[in-house]
Order: sequence, then structure tokens, then C-alpha cells
Amino acid sequence: MEAVYDPVTRFLHWLNAILATIAIALAYGISGAPRHSAAREWLLTLHGSVGIAILAVVLFWAGWRLRHRAPPLWPVLTRLEVVLAHATQAALFLLFIAMPISGYLILAASGRPVRLFGLVAIPPMVPQSGRLAQAAMALHLTGEFLIYGFLALHVAAALMHAFIRRDGVFERMLPRRG
Repeated sequence: MEAVYDPVTRFLHWLNAILATIAIALAYGISGAPRHSAAREWLLTLHGSVGIAILAVVLFWAGWRLRHRAPPLWPVLTRLEVVLAHATQAALFLLFIAMPISGYLILAASGRPVRLFGLVAIPPMVPQSGRLAQAAMALHLTGEFLIYGFLALHVAAALMHAFIRRDGVFERMLPRRG
């Protein structure tokens, strides 16, 4: 058995990485946009839409992983590294599910429209509630910093395997060369 991820998993990983980078850049743009401006509203719409796309990708990916297991971990990893790798991956999956849901709850509970790329309205599935909107905002902001931390850990580990250890672990997720 080849010790690399299947092509669909690799595609979903890199698609999610691109979408997460876009969502983070949009969040940064939101923080610098004037309150109540059209630019800020458009950035919020794009940020939320990319978040919904991430949710769709991660839910599909999770379903894919149920039927297509990860390749065996390399024997060069220590027991601690295996535990950290699994914990980081689980945390990122959970956060990439929780963040779009909390973002949706912020808007829906605030009585604000949720529009996918400004085209399709997503109906509110919760009653309008300032308390729920505030709780969702607190979760979203906490999740933001957790994602930064886990992504930094994930990228640092990948780079360590690619450039310091050169043990083949990084290559497991790279596109295959023909």
C-alpha cells in the first residue's frame, strides 16, 4: 500500500487551505473597513460565503474519510507526534465546522440576512436573539484564535518534515507528479 493520501483527499486539503487563507484575509479586511460601510458589508458577505464553502468542503471531506482511510503513519513519527498529529487534525476539522456555524448564528440571531455570495439567501433557522448572537460572536472570536494556533502548529510541523527531517511525511499530501 502506498503511504500517500488519495487524490480526492489531497485536493480537498489544498482547496480547504486556499479557502481558509481567503477567509482569514477577508476577516483582516473586515477589521480595517469602516463600520456600517458598503465595503464592510460586502467583505462580511464574502467572508461568510467562503466560510459556508469551507463547511461544505469539510463535511464532504469528513464523509470521504469515513470510506477512505488515511494511509498508515510513518514509522519515523514518535508516539507523541502521532497523538499531536491526530489531535491537531481533529481540532482543525471541528473548528472548520464550528466557525461557519457560529458565523451564521451571529447573523441569523441578529436578524441580519445571510446571503451566499450575495446571490442566494439562507433563511434564519434560529429566532432573533441578542443573547444568542453575542454567545455566537464570543465562540467565533475564540475559534479565530484557536484556528490561528492550530494552523500555525500544522504548517510548522509540515515545514519541519519537509525541510528539516526530510522524512517523506510532507510529501504524503502533495499532488502526485506524473
